[in-house]
Amino acid sequence: QAEMVATGGGLVQAGGSLRLSCAGSRRAFVNSATGWFRQFPGKEREFVAGIRWSGGTTYYADSVKGRFTISKDNINTVVYLQMSDLKPEDTAIYYCNDGWDAGEYRAGTDWGQGTQVTVSS
Repeated sequence: QAEMVATGGGLVQAGGSLRLSCAGSRRAFVNSATGWFRQFPGKEREFVAGIRWSGGTTYYADSVKGRFTISKDNINTVVYLQMSDLKPEDTAIYYCNDGWDAGEYRAGTDWGQGTQVTVSS
């Protein structure tokens, strides 16, 4: 089983930017995709963004559209999440996931250990 590794979290002021990186996707299927999720304390993980490896189709949660951009490096098999105009409500643990594109992002069972993003007001 692949181990997804998410890095790049940290502390940033509101309005600032961070870039998260995710390595470890297996890209096992033609419709393989990698996604980002986040988890607030006491809440379930919620979808943030996803990208398909072949073709590059992207998906975003409404709450991050226009502020977050997901991209990929095919050679190094890394997926990035560029987060801009960060808000305190973006504070969460961010996880990457190995999933697939089914007309929407579908999460698989491979999760990394997460990276903390904290946005101060």
